[in-house]
Amino acid sequence: MTLLSANLNAVAQLRNRRDLPWPSVTGIARVVLDAGASGITVHPRPDERHIRRTDVFDLSELLRAEYPEAEFNIEGYPSADFVALINEINPHQVTLVPDDPAQATSDHGWDFVGQQALLTDVIAQLKAPGRRISLFADPDTNQAGIAAAKAAGADRIELFTGPYGACHDDPAAADAQLAVLAVTCQKALDAGLGVNAGHDLTLENLPAFQAKVHGVSEASIGHGLTADALLYGFAEATRRYIAVLA
Repeated sequence: MTLLSANLNAVAQLRNRRDLPWPSVTGIARVVLDAGASGITVHPRPDERHIRRTDVFDLSELLRAEYPEAEFNIEGYPSADFVALINEINPHQVTLVPDDPAQATSDHGWDFVGQQALLTDVIAQLKAPGRRISLFADPDTNQAGIAAAKAAGADRIELFTGPYGACHDDPAAADAQLAVLAVTCQKALDAGLGVNAGHDLTLENLPAFQAKVHGVSEASIGHGLTADALLYGFAEATRRYIAVLA
């Protein structure tokens, strides 16, 4: 079974269009967790264009007080400020992404071999009891890359599924992307790494992904979940994603 971590970046981005406190990030977190989501994912960027630093603290307090079994996953580039935030919040999982602050969204994985020294140093700073470290990975990661991620101290990789999601109108290209994702996933599992997945996964493309990419522990889904929540509401959209992932 693949667990659902609900990414709330889009909720925060909608809120930030106005100088108002709604939609409430913590309020939507309660809705999706009550509907069965296993955790919450956020990506606090330096410009706070969606998740704000205050949201991270509010969500951490909410999960500890009301949902102690839920997982808190914080994504980000490992700047000094990000490392300090992680060590203050102490989430269950940290997902490191190689983003430039100006990027609209994550669009590529780490160069595990070329950036192994950086990742080894950062992971050493972030490792703590009960805290998992995941690294964002392109779906064409070769065996050397997987070995480098493992050697750097990662616990998991997160498969970047954006290229697969982009093939929503091209079934042949989607099948080709799934084949690469499946191979990358199996190589990671064989190396002793856990595997997560995320980016542009939807109710429409998840069934094929689940059928061909085996062994994924967790999927972080935000844009698709939020889009479907406009039709079904967040609770029902969450239940539908959980059903597909199961």
